[in-house]
Amino acid sequence: MASSTPLSGIFGLFSGKPRHPVGADGRMALTDHLRELRARLLRSALVLVAAFVVSLFFYEQLLDLIEAPYLDARAQLGDEVESEIVITGVTQPLMLQLKLAGVAAIVVSSPYWLMQIWGFIVPGLHPQEKRWTRVFAAIAGPLFIAGVALGYYVLPKGIEVLIGFTPVDVTNLVDFGDFFSFVVRMLLVFGIAMEIPLFVIMLNLAGVVSGKTIGRYRPWIIIGTFVFAAVATPSTDPFSMLMLAIPMLVLFVVAEIVARLVDRARGRGEAATGQWDDDETSPI
Repeated sequence: MASSTPLSGIFGLFSGKPRHPVGADGRMALTDHLRELRARLLRSALVLVAAFVVSLFFYEQLLDLIEAPYLDARAQLGDEVESEIVITGVTQPLMLQLKLAGVAAIVVSSPYWLMQIWGFIVPGLHPQEKRWTRVFAAIAGPLFIAGVALGYYVLPKGIEVLIGFTPVDVTNLVDFGDFFSFVVRMLLVFGIAMEIPLFVIMLNLAGVVSGKTIGRYRPWIIIGTFVFAAVATPSTDPFSMLMLAIPMLVLFVVAEIVARLVDRARGRGEAATGQWDDDETSPI
């Protein structure tokens, strides 16, 4: 019996089940919240490590995937600009392999760790709002990957513009470490940007932002989106900015429509229950 105790303790770290009974109002003890958070973080870390190990076996394919935007941009420039990728330093090849596998693991496992984030938030919502969050949790991961794919599609044009500034009779030696950091920033910016409208919907579900408020500030949202796209994209070409701003604006419109639908459904629910606030005691 004693021999199974260490194993049960290890598996208990990943379970995160509450040790105290959950109240009728759905509230949970602080220690149970922290235990659940620890379990979700450990599960996410375990999936990340597994994805990292698997990515190491596909290093050559991942390397070709990272080099492809540069090679496409280089082909578009032709003989006008002299440029080539170089690796400097003894440890740079090893660090490059580890970084590449790490980024691939984060992107591939994003549906899982995003589900863990949503799963930690869901218990604090009302039952009718949990139905929405299940839908958004299923969308969050693919939406992040779609943003990364869009950033990858835009990369060759951005690289072409930036390398095109190289003066004549000057060879541009692109350090692979700097180039890889540039690519990762570009992809993460597009991936995270696609999640911002989803975050707006979550704020609406939490009662922080209403659909009417989003509509009232729509002109400022449009301006802010273009400013964000101009600042966030490392390249200076308008094509990359538009490829980031336009999908974000479309998602913001969808977020406003969903927020208005949620507000309307919530208004009907309040009318049916006598319009009692969350913290207000019913006379029953």
